[in-house]
Amino acid sequence: MNYIGHGGKEIVERIMPREQAVEAIKGLTEVTIRGQIAREVIDIAYGFFTPLEGFMTRADVEGVCNEMKLANGVLWPIPIVFDISDEEIKEKNIKEGDKLLLKYQDKPMAILEVEEIFTYDKKEMAKKVYGTDEEKHPGVARTYNYKDKFIGGKVTLVNEPVMNPPFDQFFFTPKQLRQKFAEKGWQRIVAHQTRNVPHTGHEWLMKGAWLSAHGELPVEKTVTGILVNAIIGEKRKGDYIDEAIVLCHDVLRKAGYFREDVHMTSIALWDMRYAGPKEAVFHAILRTNLGLTHHMFGRDHAGVGTYYDPYDAHRIFDRIPEGALNIKPVRVLEWWYCPVCGEVTYSGLCGHKDKAQGFSGTLIRSIIQDGVKPPRLIFRPEVFDLIMECAEKYGFGSPFVTDRYLKERQDIFTLPDLK
Repeated sequence: MNYIGHGGKEIVERIMPREQAVEAIKGLTEVTIRGQIAREVIDIAYGFFTPLEGFMTRADVEGVCNEMKLANGVLWPIPIVFDISDEEIKEKNIKEGDKLLLKYQDKPMAILEVEEIFTYDKKEMAKKVYGTDEEKHPGVARTYNYKDKFIGGKVTLVNEPVMNPPFDQFFFTPKQLRQKFAEKGWQRIVAHQTRNVPHTGHEWLMKGAWLSAHGELPVEKTVTGILVNAIIGEKRKGDYIDEAIVLCHDVLRKAGYFREDVHMTSIALWDMRYAGPKEAVFHAILRTNLGLTHHMFGRDHAGVGTYYDPYDAHRIFDRIPEGALNIKPVRVLEWWYCPVCGEVTYSGLCGHKDKAQGFSGTLIRSIIQDGVKPPRLIFRPEVFDLIMECAEKYGFGSPFVTDRYLKERQDIFTLPDLK
């Protein structure tokens, strides 16, 4: 079946059969890649980044930075680039027209066709994408750390990754997810973007988004679903560990806080850029390719520090030309606990804002660090218990990323031997 993704383009799949790959990689110049590039190779090859078929050329990067469009005119907000040093280009005599064998974990992973080798001013790229050139912005810092030059060209996966537990049960390609939705009979699917374990505020955000997406549809048969799509990628100290994020979201369904037929958890490989409103557009594109029809955007979506207004990610969709996105934004405010109402309530409805008790990240983290089971209005007991289990099983005693976790954690995926 042909599935249509972002830009009205058929979902990209660039996977070479193993028997063909064994022969195709012989004699190719080898380039070792880091984790970010490996994850983006997977995203390109399986179609998460449709219509991209490879890393961007200079024309694409210029279009993205200046107009938020690829060279072909399709909406795209963040550059996807392959950086390489002058030294490596010279040492390996890399030139346009070559094919490179990309290696990761000391294994062959993909072939990169060298269409163009180019330079681009990294300060200009940062300023135009993030709205700032301050290095304390993590997206800007990532940009400044790119090497001397960029290679644009198509990518073909020659060695499919094997997801390691517990991620293996949550990884679906865009085509696989669409098949899942068809099996469930879902006509509308709303995305919940997350990098956190779920407290009840997140739960109510999802339930509110489901109600918004379901809209006028009949209640007799469930045709609307929630897809939790957890961002899995490069971690910073103090982040929640990835294993706790996915397993704790999934337990909301297993424990009955969502019905089996309305809730599903999945992962997407992506290193956050913290680009605020532009990253919100990127997330909308990503979830369009996954087959979703709606996407929830809350306060401070993909933001960092004070670089963006809390609701810039809402406003940017008013500036997107009609037809440029095939997904509907569900713009939500905050949920809080109101002691007057005696319940978790929505800021757009409750009139007791002066008495509201928000779900602050500092409070939530202190609760988890204390290890004392909190009230059900903050954490579901099944979620809290599982956070503690994940800390022991995966986090070396902590549910938050530590130096040891960064050094010793099991990789998200493994590349098999290519024989």
